[in-house]
Amino acid sequence: MEFAAEGPKAIPLWVNGHAFLTVTDAFYDVVNPVSGEAVYRVPLCGADEAAEAVAAARAAQPGWAALSAEARQACLNALADRLEGYAGHFAKLLRGDTGMTEEVAQAEVTAAVAALRGGETGEAGVVAIVVDATRPLAGFAEAAAPALRAGAGVVVKPSPKAPSATYALCELSARAEWPAGVLNLMQGDTAAIAGLCAAAIDRVVYAGEAALGTQVGAVAAAAGKPFAMQAA
Repeated sequence: MEFAAEGPKAIPLWVNGHAFLTVTDAFYDVVNPVSGEAVYRVPLCGADEAAEAVAAARAAQPGWAALSAEARQACLNALADRLEGYAGHFAKLLRGDTGMTEEVAQAEVTAAVAALRGGETGEAGVVAIVVDATRPLAGFAEAAAPALRAGAGVVVKPSPKAPSATYALCELSARAEWPAGVLNLMQGDTAAIAGLCAAAIDRVVYAGEAALGTQVGAVAAAAGKPFAMQAA
């Protein structure tokens, strides 16, 4: 899925259970910090794409919440099983985006699997999750799993520096036969965060380092959205 005849492959959005292709004015190159190679690019999205992703989560959330807690956990377990089965592939994606060592990347996948399989239960509604590049896969899983366990619909906005593994996990949810729209992803940077905060979400959760979290919290506060920060 290419947005241009030349240049790195573009990673799309994931909305309502399928890849969502969009053309924006600007893209961000995902550069491997070890090799200096641009391995992917992501569209820098804004309010329109945020509205699409949030609408999908809002439409899917009542049906997801109506399932029993056991049924929702069964979906999370199925996703965890598939993630574990593709652990090598996900570790490779993490290494390509972040320059992690193999050991650190494998630990990141293991932590994500554990988060999906069990833990706390959060709140329902529709939640926007913003993740930085520190722990792009595990940070997302640890923030999303409690909300999903409670019956929430989710829209994740990964760091444009490290989007690959998060997108791949959303794509894997379709193979695990998740209901479409429960888990969505939009690409972008500051404008994407502002777009999510302006849309019909119930709260914002940030997973990552505190400095960026303070900025995300300020955007959420300006939009009147409840905000929580999860340490990296």
